[in-house]
Amino acid sequence: MAKKPNRKAVAAARPAQARPSAAAGDDTTITALALAPAPLSPEMAAYFAKCEDKLGFVPNVLTAYAFDMAKLEAFVGMYNDLMLAPSGLSKLEREMIAVAVSAQNRCYYCLVAHGAAVRQLSGDPVLGELMAMNYRAARLSARERAMLDFAVKLTAEPWRVEDDDRAALRRAGFSDRDIWDIAAVAGFFNMTNRVAAATDMRPNSVYHGQAR
Repeated sequence: MAKKPNRKAVAAARPAQARPSAAAGDDTTITALALAPAPLSPEMAAYFAKCEDKLGFVPNVLTAYAFDMAKLEAFVGMYNDLMLAPSGLSKLEREMIAVAVSAQNRCYYCLVAHGAAVRQLSGDPVLGELMAMNYRAARLSARERAMLDFAVKLTAEPWRVEDDDRAALRRAGFSDRDIWDIAAVAGFFNMTNRVAAATDMRPNSVYHGQAR
């Protein structure tokens, strides 16, 4: 007489049923607002083409701003100046500020997008995860820790920033120009975090798998 199969063993042998991705729709429903895109200016059309060429996609934040060319161009100009232009802060340090501020604000868009940038620039996927979850758990240099402590305090309790905080940055090796740049990057991401939260802005799905 054939032995009946063990139901528990059969169930355990079956592959787990795949659930829909939590990121489903991120590439198609970019914000919760119905804003019709404006015709791209020649400058922004060239910029979008450059993104496609260098990144392989246009970041959703740019598409979200594309209902108004003046706002899009202002956003791109400020972002490129703060994050890519010459500075006493490295590109990785600026991305670390973006992630630490976004973690304080729990900004889904910026944690996904700029967490990927930290992974890419550092070559360390673990650092990218630590930055997104709790930068204080990361093995940071004294310079990095001072920079991020300042940026997060400026985010959470800006009224408490005083001379002692700026002095701590100087002791860590930052110039007064660097302090300005730390503040400007932190301030920019506080703005973008709030716009992203208000509009339910969604990141490109491709970010999730980058530099893992």
